[in-house]
Amino acid sequence: MRPVRLLLIYFVLVFVGGALLAPWLYWVARDLAGSSPLLAKLASNPFHRFVARAVLGAALAGLWPLLRSCGMSPWSDLGLKARERPLAGLALGFLLGFGSLAGVALLAVFLGGRSFAAAHSASQIMAHVAGTALAAIIVSFLEEIIFRGALFGILRKSLSWPAALVLSSAVYALAHFLGRAELTGPVGWWSGLALLPKMVHGGPPLVPAVLSLFVAGAILALAYQRTGALFVSMGLHAGWIFWLKFYGFLTVKAPGGNPSLWGGDGLVDGWLALPVLGCVFWIVSKLKMSGARTEGQWV
Repeated sequence: MRPVRLLLIYFVLVFVGGALLAPWLYWVARDLAGSSPLLAKLASNPFHRFVARAVLGAALAGLWPLLRSCGMSPWSDLGLKARERPLAGLALGFLLGFGSLAGVALLAVFLGGRSFAAAHSASQIMAHVAGTALAAIIVSFLEEIIFRGALFGILRKSLSWPAALVLSSAVYALAHFLGRAELTGPVGWWSGLALLPKMVHGGPPLVPAVLSLFVAGAILALAYQRTGALFVSMGLHAGWIFWLKFYGFLTVKAPGGNPSLWGGDGLVDGWLALPVLGCVFWIVSKLKMSGARTEGQWV
């Protein structure tokens, strides 16, 4: 159980370290705000964003020593083997992820739960697509490295892979409930630690979002298990992120529409997404590519 203990220590250090680092990042950004428009924009962010980014930075900084402590290679054991046809895996995953949530979005519109937003100019659409695509690439890469490559990969060393899938998916779902929280008073060295508990309640509505996020995490972990590499998972994740960020731009709540059924701007916070993700899980369970781990697979 040594890898599990190391994971627990890692998460404690990530959250505590990130919370303690956040005030210093906030102060530095404020001090340098006059140096450039970019730094001025950064300094204008609310404190909770500094906490979230500091936690992410601490997670990435601690990843290499965590893997080394668990006897894992930072590249091959993270599912980034080039011989596993990365482009094919990315393309397959993206088409499946993009298509599945596009189906949810179209159903919500055609069944009257959402309506298309007021017309956007071509430049607005292109700018939003570019920003969304960049976010999809960055977030899918980082989260797959952390949650599937490291968390799921390390848990598999001590637990059966289905148990590792369930546990890592639960952590993945709960991590998305770190949301907005306002800090009252000036920022002190303890402010990040004080704000973290409040941020847990600032995410999307707990149900059904937590169920959808759990199934999404299970799909991504299963894709890694079935293919032996992270590329299908990264493509899936990127396709989903595109719609998660584009749905609120493209559509608005229709009169009489029920957000708990159709989803709000976040799409997966509605019940409609859950059966669609269940279908994706079934499809991914049938995947088999070179390099897959075959022990204990579902058939």
